[in-house]
Amino acid sequence: MTTVEDVPAGANDARGRVAELHAIREQVRRGPSERATEAQRAKGKLTARERIELLLDEGSFNEVEPLRRHRATGFGLEAKKPYTDGVITGWGTVHGRTVFTYAHDFRIFGGALGEAHATKIHKIMDMAIQAGAPLVSLNDGAGARIQEGVSALAGYGGIFQRNTKASGVIPQISVMLGPCAGGAAYSPALTDFVFMVRETSQMFITGPDVVRAVTGEEITQNGLGGADVHAETSGVAHFAYDDEATCLEEVRYLLSLLPANNRENPPTVPCEDPADRSGDALLDLVPADGNRPYDMRKVIEEIVDDGEFLEVHERWATNIICALSRLDGRVVGIIANQPQSLAGVLDIEASEKSARFVQMCDAFNIPIVTLLDVPGFLPGVSQEHGGIIRHGAKLLYAYCNATVPRISLVLRKAYGGAYIVMDSQSIGADLTYAWPTNEIAVMGAEGAANVIFRKQIAEADDSEAMRVRMVKEYKSELMHPYYAAERGLVDDVIDPAETRHTLIRALEMLRTKHADLPARKHGNPPQ
Repeated sequence: MTTVEDVPAGANDARGRVAELHAIREQVRRGPSERATEAQRAKGKLTARERIELLLDEGSFNEVEPLRRHRATGFGLEAKKPYTDGVITGWGTVHGRTVFTYAHDFRIFGGALGEAHATKIHKIMDMAIQAGAPLVSLNDGAGARIQEGVSALAGYGGIFQRNTKASGVIPQISVMLGPCAGGAAYSPALTDFVFMVRETSQMFITGPDVVRAVTGEEITQNGLGGADVHAETSGVAHFAYDDEATCLEEVRYLLSLLPANNRENPPTVPCEDPADRSGDALLDLVPADGNRPYDMRKVIEEIVDDGEFLEVHERWATNIICALSRLDGRVVGIIANQPQSLAGVLDIEASEKSARFVQMCDAFNIPIVTLLDVPGFLPGVSQEHGGIIRHGAKLLYAYCNATVPRISLVLRKAYGGAYIVMDSQSIGADLTYAWPTNEIAVMGAEGAANVIFRKQIAEADDSEAMRVRMVKEYKSELMHPYYAAERGLVDDVIDPAETRHTLIRALEMLRTKHADLPARKHGNPPQ
């Protein structure tokens, strides 16, 4: 390990001192050793500086405290005092906008967090909050530095406290590029978005060895906490990619859709896709028969600018879609039921996924467009025992609490409590629209007729014929496409081909919306 003492000082003048400085900076840039770098690459991983180069605009990185070294002693630490102390911190730009970042350097102490290491992270987090700019953490660390004892644990506490302070103030993005175990995993969990890379990144509270010792279960690190597990099963990861370069490019794309902080609006871009473009294809994409499935993603593609959107949690709770996109160059958040998965019902996971997304959009001034085709909440013992009441209430609370522009559109079914929860007019949607294929009701006609006309059906000579007749009567009386509009529960029934133009005009009107919540310290949302 090269130290200041190892660098030739040269003449005792300014030029000699500058030469010494450049030599030290070069050592900082290279890192601990070629052997350590080769070991990192042998695992299929980039170095911390290579990752920062991919994240930030070329030549924009400004490093903070590159010469920092730990002051710990004991267990041989006094003989190992590398520059940076295993974490690179600083700021740069992404698409010309300021972004703060820190990156664990696994080549130094396995990226483990010690006191000096933590202090550097605390400082860059404070700078990001004060500057009102996003923070991206590039995580590749072995947890707390055991040799430094409780000081390392206290360092994590300072990170968690700042994650919480920054929540809803600046965008926080965690990129998992290696291991993240134990208490360290709670920092990503406190941030807005988590990215993971398959095979090389894992997150878990207790690793496979502990699981084996306590429960007897045999499992690999990836099987316990790999990217696919967290993207599909746990919902911890919002995005998962095959390689680091693709992952970091997608982080850059996400940042282009977010404001710098909660006092700004997301960036607007020029749009060549006409605002009044007709969506005739929508007439064929969505079957009028409410029992026939279709891909809601195709609907979103037809409506948004150039058919482009970024889906969040694409592989978890697939019965609902949460996506960021643009309409006429302005960022919107889209929440939509997915009829291809569980018929688009709401369940525990879908409620949690969409509630968090609503909160994120509201925190960062992103208008919300909700596309409804929902037959209700998923029935079942497991759902009731799992707390669908409180989990469904999370989505209800998030919508009711949101002050950004909110527009809802009913494509087909909108039944029961799920209709109310999915940003109906009654819980504060600014504008509500429906297609002429809409069915807004307490429940489906078949179920309703069986309840309301149970006695008549049972007493009829031909009970099936009577049931069919009653279903038809219920539909004609209470479920025709204009029933809700006639009662002011939707603002208009629109031609599907006019959806894009209608949404864009409505969002333009709502752009100056201002709404205040009652004075309070904070709400107490359902958990």
